[in-house]
Order: sequence, then C-alpha cells, then structure tokens
Amino acid sequence: MTKRGLARAFCLLLPMTSLAQNYRAEEISDHGVPIVRLTDASHGVKVSMVPSIGNLVYEMKVHDKNILYFPYADVSEFQKRPRLCGIPFLAPWADLLNEPAFWANGKKYLFNMGLGNVVGNMPIHGLLTTTPLWRVTEVAANVRSAHVTSRLEFWKYPDLAAQWPIAHEYEMTYSLAEGVLEVRTTVHNLSAETMPIVIGFHSFFQIPDIPREDWVAHLPARVHVIADEHNIPTGEMRPLDLPNPLPLRGRTLDDGFTDLERDAEGRAHFWVQSGGMVVETLFGPTYPVATIWLPVAPPGQTREFICIEPLAAIISGVNLAHEGKYSALQTVAAGGSWTGSFWVRARGIE
Repeated sequence: MTKRGLARAFCLLLPMTSLAQNYRAEEISDHGVPIVRLTDASHGVKVSMVPSIGNLVYEMKVHDKNILYFPYADVSEFQKRPRLCGIPFLAPWADLLNEPAFWANGKKYLFNMGLGNVVGNMPIHGLLTTTPLWRVTEVAANVRSAHVTSRLEFWKYPDLAAQWPIAHEYEMTYSLAEGVLEVRTTVHNLSAETMPIVIGFHSFFQIPDIPREDWVAHLPARVHVIADEHNIPTGEMRPLDLPNPLPLRGRTLDDGFTDLERDAEGRAHFWVQSGGMVVETLFGPTYPVATIWLPVAPPGQTREFICIEPLAAIISGVNLAHEGKYSALQTVAAGGSWTGSFWVRARGIE
C-alpha cells in the first residue's frame, strides 16, 4: 500500500476509534459497593446501577447533574438504609393490591404474611425492590451503545415462589445510546399456566437545582383512572380532567392514567420542564398505564421529585380483572415471554 493509501486508511479508522472510546460499560466499585456504570462520553451521560440492591439505577448524570432523585450522599449510605428512589423495579406486582392475595386462572392465591416479605394488608410494591438476587450476565459496549444485562430466577427461591407460585424469571437490560437510557424487561413464564403481567417501575425524576414548585409536567393521557379513598381503582374511567401541561406549584397527585397518546413508534412521551431543562420518559406500547405521584412533603422537608411510573396494568389490575372491573389485563401464556421497554432522556442540561 502506498503512503497515501496508508494515511487514508488511518484517517478512516479515526472516527471508529473515537466512537469505540465514546461508550463504556464497567463493573466497578462506588464507595465500596459493586456497581455497573454505563458511559456515553459524547453526550455527557453516565448511568450507574447497583445489582445487589434491586438491580436499581440510582444515578443518571447528565453533565454531572443527576436527573434521578437519590437522597443519599453516596451508594454506600443507600446500601445501609435503602428506600425507594432512582428507578425501582416493582414485581411481580406494581403498587397496591386490594387484599393480601391475587387471582390468576380463576384461582385465588393467598400470601403467607408470616414470611415477612409482603408489606401491608394492601400489599405494596411487590417483592423485589431491594432484593440481592439479581445476577449480572453481560456487561459490554460497542460503537453504538453500552449495556448491562441481569437475570433473576424467581422460581428458584422458596420465599418468593411461596407468594407468587407461577414459575417465572426476569431479564433486564439497561442500554445507553445517543444519550438515552432504555430499560428493557422480559418476563419468561416457565410454568404450565398463564401468568398475569402487572409489573412496573417507580421512577423518580428531578430537574437539577430547580424546586418542584417551578416545574411543569406534560401528561400524554386521555383517561383518568378513578380510585377510592384507599387509592384502589373503582373500575370507573373518566376523560382527563387535569390541565395539560400541568403546573406543579401547590399540586399533589397519586393517580393513574391510561389511553396514552403515542407517537409513530408507539411511545408515549411524559416530561417535566423548567428553566429550559426537560427530563422526559417514554413508555413503550406494553406499558399502557402511568401512575403519577406528587406527595406532600412532611413538615420542614421538601419532596423535590415527581414519580412517573410505567405500569403494565392499573393498580390492583390483577384482582380487578377477576372482579370484572378491568378488561385490559396483560398475560403471558405458559412457556411464553413478555417484553416491555421505557426510555429516559434529558435536554437543556449543561
């Protein structure tokens, strides 16, 4: 090859080398806690997740500013006293059930409250929010993205299987590409019967350095799910009766929404914005429901977050379907799989 040819080949390789260095996926330690970090250098985005505490993403830093609510000095403090923050996974059911039991295939399954892994007479948030049972199966990066995949073999653990005796497992992949985080979850039904799908995520978002009172939210929903005084849906659905966009000043919410407006790719776009900054989450088509949570702050405290939760069903949908109050319950056949994705991205954060 001539010198000119060598020089041209070297120049052609430079962009590929640069791209390869742009994305990184690393198994490292953060304050003594094993984590996985995904990096997209060209967009200034770093995503950190901790497999041993619910496989939870606790940071999505955009130019060093976390767009996820994480009220801890570091992940070691979170490990000592974990509570909901970041992007917790809610399974095998999300949010509340209307009794300590669930219905599937015409049969009622009572929870064994003596095992201590079900919280509340109206059980909340499933069984896996802080579980150490996830196992990382792949950490990799290429010229297009960085990702980490983990698996939880639910059926292997007697205290879990006793509460939800339909053999299944979860596979979750966090992918970072073009500054956007995708959270893709697959449920594999390993049993000989149909499994209801009522999982979700309790995503906590914030706009860095701006109080929630100054935020405005966009809700791409047509229908408001009406609930009783215990926050259990009654079966009634009404047209959206909130302003859209919705100023958050003085506002509290703990409500469900469905019949989501979607783009040409089937994604529903929720976002909050303020001061030229936008934090957005997009729901894929197998997440037809959102719960929006804007809690009241305790005296002397602030709650500088909004929860925009992608859900596979309305709250207590698995039981309401049995009662004839909910017709959109998703299921996965024996031996089959269900997959859902949602995405998180930010604009205007420098």
